[in-house]
Amino acid sequence: MNELLQAFLRMSNKFFPLYLLISLTYLTGLTPNAFAAIPLVTDDTGTQGKGKFQLEVLGEYGYDKDDGAKENTEDFTASFTYGIFDPVDIVLSVPYEFGREKEGGCTEKEQGLADLSLELKWRFFDREGFSLALKPGLTLPTGDEEKGLGPGRANGYLFLLTSREAAPWAFHLNLAYIRNENKTDERKNLWHVSLASSYDIFKYLKFVGDLGMEKNPYRCSSVDPAYILGGFIYSPRENVDIGLGIKGGLTDAETDISVRGGVTWRF
Repeated sequence: MNELLQAFLRMSNKFFPLYLLISLTYLTGLTPNAFAAIPLVTDDTGTQGKGKFQLEVLGEYGYDKDDGAKENTEDFTASFTYGIFDPVDIVLSVPYEFGREKEGGCTEKEQGLADLSLELKWRFFDREGFSLALKPGLTLPTGDEEKGLGPGRANGYLFLLTSREAAPWAFHLNLAYIRNENKTDERKNLWHVSLASSYDIFKYLKFVGDLGMEKNPYRCSSVDPAYILGGFIYSPRENVDIGLGIKGGLTDAETDISVRGGVTWRF
């Protein structure tokens, strides 16, 4: 049992960090685009290790229906991570979005590059399966705010990440403050909270779940977007993960249903 636990911990220490933003909900388009272990939204405290790299490619398809209007969105994000030191990573995420809204027989389409994000993750405490990390980040106004691809201003955020690993289970909690400078009279002070867990079915496969909520940036709404997600991560090789999950909206402010999937490569 000790050998199995040690093998699990060695594998867990190699897990890549998120992003994404984090993306709690792409319906609002505000959460940073870097992301966690695909398909999760909640990040873990894992870092790559000094001199190691990671490439993540995430795709998400969402469908939402509200007051007769139907919206389909497709988001693609490439996230590149480099280990500066063993407990410190730097992450660059590049998102691209497609959107299509249909209402009253009319269809509007928008697509383009959204806001780039740059993050630093520092795991400052790690003992007996419990770890803590800080993840400050910055989004750059590369997206066109008139197309809904960004708020039109640079923004910062700070995440506190916690992870607890006790094979075959792992749990992750995220708490965050997001500064939403914008040109569209949205709320500027936002918060985020989310909780995820994973369970090892066998060496190459784990089931994952995720639950979270974030402050709605739109002043005209008092309903905050909240989601629940379920999926799996398949690892055909030690340095390759394939993730797939379904995310459902728990409130009207969240996208009704989304499918999230992608590939992670560590090298």
